[in-house]
Amino acid sequence: MDSQGKVTRRTLFTAAGVTVAAGALGTGVAGADATVGVDPNADQGAWEGWGTSLAWWANVFGDRDDFADLFFTTKTVTYNGVALPGLGMNIARYNLGASSWNAIGNARMVASPNIPRFKQIEGFWQDWNNEDPASSAWNWNADAKQRAALVKATQRGAISELFANSPMWWMCLNHNPSGAADAGNNLQPWNHRQHALHLAATARRARDQWGVNFRTVDPFNEPSSPYWKADGKQEGCGIDATTQRSLLAHMRTELDRQGLGGVMVSASDETSYDLARTTWNSFDSGTKALVRQVNVHGYQGLNGRRDLLGNDVRAAGKILWNSEHGDSDGSGMNTARCLLMDFRWLKPTAWCYWQVMDPTAGWGLIRYDGSTLRAGAVETKLYVLAQFTRHIRPGMRIINTGVGYAVAAYDSAARKLVIVAANVGAAQTLTFDLSRFGQVPDGVVTRWSTLTSGSGDRYTRRQDLRTAGKLVRVPFAAGAVQTIEIEGVVR
Repeated sequence: MDSQGKVTRRTLFTAAGVTVAAGALGTGVAGADATVGVDPNADQGAWEGWGTSLAWWANVFGDRDDFADLFFTTKTVTYNGVALPGLGMNIARYNLGASSWNAIGNARMVASPNIPRFKQIEGFWQDWNNEDPASSAWNWNADAKQRAALVKATQRGAISELFANSPMWWMCLNHNPSGAADAGNNLQPWNHRQHALHLAATARRARDQWGVNFRTVDPFNEPSSPYWKADGKQEGCGIDATTQRSLLAHMRTELDRQGLGGVMVSASDETSYDLARTTWNSFDSGTKALVRQVNVHGYQGLNGRRDLLGNDVRAAGKILWNSEHGDSDGSGMNTARCLLMDFRWLKPTAWCYWQVMDPTAGWGLIRYDGSTLRAGAVETKLYVLAQFTRHIRPGMRIINTGVGYAVAAYDSAARKLVIVAANVGAAQTLTFDLSRFGQVPDGVVTRWSTLTSGSGDRYTRRQDLRTAGKLVRVPFAAGAVQTIEIEGVVR
């Protein structure tokens, strides 16, 4: 998930010819003025929500209430004198750290020369000599700011997931939580159970002391990817599929031992759709039975066979999340296009952005200085993401529009239909045909618009359109992302 490393990964996927496979899924672009039919029978299930991983940004800003409100409520939040729309995320992914700076006998952590301090997340089990979480071998005062962010998110109504970029440094073969010299397996074979214990004990501590009930625990992060090296820029660990099978069995056992039988196991947070499918299909039936939720990361961008992964996971009766997306396009258009392609083909029930704040231009929604750790500019991407997160809310039914540039969601209790669409090309008009709904009253339609050019509309609200004869015609400027809400709709 290093912001620069992921650009490299995206290039590799394209070079490997993944774009050929993606061509079968369409481009997600309307060629000209178009009519989009919204059919309530194309219901692909209830939406669970939106989220972000905490990790690095929360290690810096996790104790700030303004950012907690901005990311985990729909309040209007003033930041640097500007009123920003709260994103209303309801999923917080907590990164169990792998670093500590204590000595165990003559052993100490070996740190990559390239990892910045704010990406070193302090873990809790700091001495292998005692497994008892109540002993001095465990430091429950560690990672204060990220823990604060988790608690603040929970207090604002978020559900949570626990995951690990790497096992604790002393569980690694080279004592380096950034990876092996050759990017291969770096977890000591005799520490499989211990890694699971660290996670399970943390989930128990969170329940008993922090007021946080983790819904899922994932012991991995992009484990099959070949770039977790000893000189890397973040924590990471190569863990092949065979080792993953062992760890997943230990994970279930250790959660049960902690009295956490209701906490689900998720896996494997592979970096791409295609790799996630390969890993999932390599598991035997017993391993698959341990996994309740399949997590995938969206770093193939517009490429990769989202549909095949989604089909396989649903056929197995599992929950499917895109648990991490990130890209360097600060305009937000690439994020919108990937998200709409996920709705069209992957059909997850939740979607999470990687780092809502990031030092690298374009990667986060708010930029900060990696040296001074001061928060800075707001990216247009924040306003684009608000078009989705503030309107497609948990519990709404997702309706597949049959195109890769628009998605619909329906709230039956409120009788409200939401449509979000993106226009990559020149100015055009999209007509949404709602004739398959039982009732669509003629009347005023509210819309919100963001121009990804960075000038003009930034989540700007208007009431200048009307439905007529179960049609609504919406003008889209070049590069616009818009949300339309239609009241009084009955299926």
